[in-house]
Amino acid sequence: MLDLCLLGTGGMMPLPNRWLTSLLCKYNGSSVLIDCGEGTQIAIREKGLTFKPIDVICITHFHGDHISGLPGVLLAMANSERTEPLIIIGPRGVQRVVGHLRIVAPELPFEIRYLEITGDGAHFEMYGYSIDAFRLDHGMPCYGYTISVKRAGKFDVKAAEENNIPLKFWNRLQKGETVKEGGRTFTPDMVLGPERKGLKVTYATDSRPVKSISENAKNADLFICEGMYGEKSDVNNAVRYKHMTFEEAGTLAKEADAKELWLTHYSPALMRPDMYEADVQKIFPNAHVCRDGRDKTLYFEED
Repeated sequence: MLDLCLLGTGGMMPLPNRWLTSLLCKYNGSSVLIDCGEGTQIAIREKGLTFKPIDVICITHFHGDHISGLPGVLLAMANSERTEPLIIIGPRGVQRVVGHLRIVAPELPFEIRYLEITGDGAHFEMYGYSIDAFRLDHGMPCYGYTISVKRAGKFDVKAAEENNIPLKFWNRLQKGETVKEGGRTFTPDMVLGPERKGLKVTYATDSRPVKSISENAKNADLFICEGMYGEKSDVNNAVRYKHMTFEEAGTLAKEADAKELWLTHYSPALMRPDMYEADVQKIFPNAHVCRDGRDKTLYFEED
C-alpha cells in the first residue's frame, strides 16, 4: 500500500489555514516528499508524521513557494537523528540553490546527494519507488512527478518445484534477487508470474495544460494537479502567469482517464475554492477540491 498526504494546498504565499503545496508519499517504511514550501515542517508535525524516514525530496522548480521550507525540514530531519544519505531531485542547478538555502542549516549529520533533471525529464528507481519527472510549461524550468510502486508477479510454487529450486531460495527470489549456487543461477522470472498492476500517483503544479501532463497521468490511481483559479473568467491570468484553472485541470484528468483528481495550489485570492468543486466535477466527476492534510491510502488490487 502507498500512503499519501497533501500537506499544503496554497500557492504563492501561505495563509493562516493553508500552507504551501507539498505532498508526502510513504511506502514500505520510506518517504518521498514532493516540494517543500513554507509551512511544510509544521504541516508534517500537525499530521503526526515523522521526518526521519524521508529518503527523497523532489523539487518541481525554484520558486520560493515550492522550496523555501527546505532549511527547516532539513534541520528537523537532523533533530530526528537521521544519519542516512538524503537524495534531492530537481531541475538543473538544484545543488547550487539548495546550497544557498543551507546557509541557515550548514551542519547536518547526513550527506545530501543531488540528482539533476535536464531536458524533457528523467527516470529514477530507489527505495521501492519508480520516479518519473516530466517537463511542464511554466516561467522557469519546472517538472511534474509520477511516483509508481511496481508489483511483481505472483509466486508460482509449481514452477519453483519443476525448476528444482531449493526451498531456501524461494523467499529471496520472490523479493527479486538472483541467486547462484553450485554452478546454477536462479532468477526471479523462473518463479514469478506476469507483473501485476501496481500503484501510480502523478503530481503537477505550476504549468499551463500540456500534453506531457495527461500522458504521464494516464490511468493514474490519483492525479494531483494545480487549480490556481476557480473562475472561468480568470483564464487570461492563467495564460499570462502559466498556471491553470480548475476546469483545465479537470480536462487533463479526463484525458488521462485517471481514477481520481485532487486539486491544489490555490491563489491566495481564492478564499473558498470549494465553491467551484461542482464546476470541475461536471468535467471530471471524481474531482475533489482539497484542504491541507487530506490523506489517502492506495491499496494493490486483490488477486
